[in-house]
Amino acid sequence: MTTVPLLSPVFTPIPLQLSDFSVDYLVSIIAVTLQVSLTAVALATVAGVALAVVVGFTDFPGKRLVEAVINTGMGFPSVVVGLVVLIMLSNTGPLGEFDLLFSPGAMIISQFILALPVVASVSLSAIESVDESLADAAFAAGGTGRDVQVAVLREARYGITTAILAGFGRAISEVGSVLIVGGNIALNTPTGERVSFTRTLTTAITLEARKGEIETGIVLGVVLVALALTVNALGNALRARGEH
Repeated sequence: MTTVPLLSPVFTPIPLQLSDFSVDYLVSIIAVTLQVSLTAVALATVAGVALAVVVGFTDFPGKRLVEAVINTGMGFPSVVVGLVVLIMLSNTGPLGEFDLLFSPGAMIISQFILALPVVASVSLSAIESVDESLADAAFAAGGTGRDVQVAVLREARYGITTAILAGFGRAISEVGSVLIVGGNIALNTPTGERVSFTRTLTTAITLEARKGEIETGIVLGVVLVALALTVNALGNALRARGEH
C-alpha cells in the first residue's frame, strides 16, 4: 500500500508557490504597509506625546482616571477598534460622507487609534520617571515652566523614542482592524498586473495562509519581520547617536 505524506498538498516548492507573486505586486504590498503604518505612527506620535506632556506636567481633577484610560487603551482589542471605525465610516455613520471606508485612510485611522495609547502611555511613563531634582534645578536656575518642560523632555527623550518604536510595532503588526476597514483589496492594472490597494503584509499573510500557500506566507512574514527590525534598528541607532 502506498502512503502519501499528509503535508504534501501544502508544502510544495517555494518557487512554485511564489509563481503568481510578481516583484511589483510584492513591492506594492510593502509600500501600502509602510504608508499606512508610518503615517499612523507619525500622527500617534504628535498626539500621544502632546497628551503625555499635558498629563505629565499638569495637575487636574481626574488625572488618575485619564492615566488609567490611557493605560487601558494599550490593550484595546483590534477587532473592536476595527468594528467601531467601520460603523463610523459606513454610509450611515457620522463620517460616511468622507467615503474613507475600504481605503488606506480608514486603515490609518484604525492603526492611529491602536498606536496612540501605546505612544502616550510609554511617553508618560518616561516623563514621570525623570528625577524631580532636574525640575527643581531648572527652577533654581531661573527657568520658566516651559524651560522646565523642555529640560524634562530632553531627559526623557530615550523613553519617548521607545514609545514611538513600540507604537510602530503595534501598528505594523496589526491585522484584525485593517482587515475589517481596509478589505484586503488588490487591484488589476490595465496591463494585467496585480497591485495592492489596501493589502498589507499582515493581511496578505492571512490570505495566503487561508489558501494553503504556507511558504508564501512564510516569505511575507520574513519581509514583515525584516521591516520591523530595520525600523527598530534605525530608532536604536538614533538613540545611541544621541547618547554620544
